Amino acid sequence: MKIRIKNNSIRYRLTRTDVNTLAESGYLEDQVNFPGNTFTYALLLTDDQQLASAFKESTITLFMPKTMLKALAETDKVGFEHTANNICLLVEKDFTCLDNVSEDQSDNYPNPLAEKVYAQSN
Repeated sequence: MKIRIKNNSIRYRLTRTDVNTLAESGYLEDQVNFPGNTFTYALLLTDDQQLASAFKESTITLFMPKTMLKALAETDKVGFEHTANNICLLVEKDFTCLDNVSEDQSDNYPNPLAEKVYAQSN
């Protein structure tokens, strides 16, 4: 799971394993260990209808409706967005990059633009 924060926008990007783990356990988290403190970002499944968030004790928790996770897991839906309390919340599939990057992308979703870019380059 990756997180991107810019201004009042928080974006979670999920690999295939992240989606499966969240579906099985209902909870997913990752951490950044700073000297003397840990920053945690988490996803928690809910029965609610919209995305919501909370920040408490160095942890950002994004609350995601179970119906949204089901759509991510079972359809071509790319992601979901909702603005709550002036914070834009996004959860989306993590696609493979179209350019060369050094990070392991073997668990990412296939990029839907890859075939188009490949066709244009040949």
